[in-house]
Amino acid sequence: MSEALLDHATRTIEVGSKSFAAAAKLFDLATRRSVLMLYAWCRHCDDVVDGQELGFNAAPRAQGDNAADKLAELRQQTRRAYAGEKMRDPAFAAFQEVALRHQIPQRFAFDHLAGFAMDVEGARYDTIDDTLRYCYHVAGVVGLMMASIMGVSDPRVLDRACDLGLAFQLTNIARDIVEDAQVNRCYVPAQWLREAGIPLDQVALPRHRAALAKVAARLVDHAEPYYDSALAGIADLPLRSAWAIATARKVYRQIGVVVKRRGARAWDERAGTSKATKLRLLAEGGVQALSSRLGSASSARPRPQDLWQRPGAAGEAAPDAARASAA
Repeated sequence: MSEALLDHATRTIEVGSKSFAAAAKLFDLATRRSVLMLYAWCRHCDDVVDGQELGFNAAPRAQGDNAADKLAELRQQTRRAYAGEKMRDPAFAAFQEVALRHQIPQRFAFDHLAGFAMDVEGARYDTIDDTLRYCYHVAGVVGLMMASIMGVSDPRVLDRACDLGLAFQLTNIARDIVEDAQVNRCYVPAQWLREAGIPLDQVALPRHRAALAKVAARLVDHAEPYYDSALAGIADLPLRSAWAIATARKVYRQIGVVVKRRGARAWDERAGTSKATKLRLLAEGGVQALSSRLGSASSARPRPQDLWQRPGAAGEAAPDAARASAA
């Protein structure tokens, strides 16, 4: 059963996220297993709520759809997984193994499910802070769970892991603006669309491509300080994990570069990276991981105060502060 779960998780990531699948191969075997199994659960939850298969074939949700019931079931299954009950669904059996082994806080898992609730409830995103709140739930908190797998508990390093998730999702939003709009979803700040002269119900129309390209470039640019912040946490990860995360960071960031470079033609085909580019970025990620070993732990450097702050971070004590209070 254990190997069957891993096989299921491996197939899931290979179809659902080619970009992260390439980087995931760099983890040591034990970490890779847990990372893949966590990804399988995240992908499963997303697909169940959206009626998709591995992130594909999305469609506008019909009136009276039971997405809310499906979400309630996912929450119940997650509670059962944490309670140690036997899980029959492979995705939840995989999640249970990972969550209990690595003591992933329950609030992280339920914060992730709250992101799907935002879709179910038809949340609207007027400002960039609204968009970042969504990014936290669907991606930033995944960074927190991934960091937990890698043995991270220092809130300063968790902040950097969350920042990488935020950057990833901002890149995804820029890449998928038109695709999302075609199924009546929009995660771009409505304020930005108004400033660009694009009506919210016309985002997918070809005549707005030039203006939309400027909005997408703005999203890509907004992701940059989060990518920069994430880099500061790599030194605090085990070397193989640092290599995988540095590579994933470079691959996703390159997708944003492609979107911005294509301009109005960014959505003619799905933006991505070639195999040759991935190999180059893999090598660069290795160099970056090794060079991070040469300096002092960089996550101790102050995080820019103008970056969006994840919920609950203020209540977590850094190790130095915890030791001081204990003394």
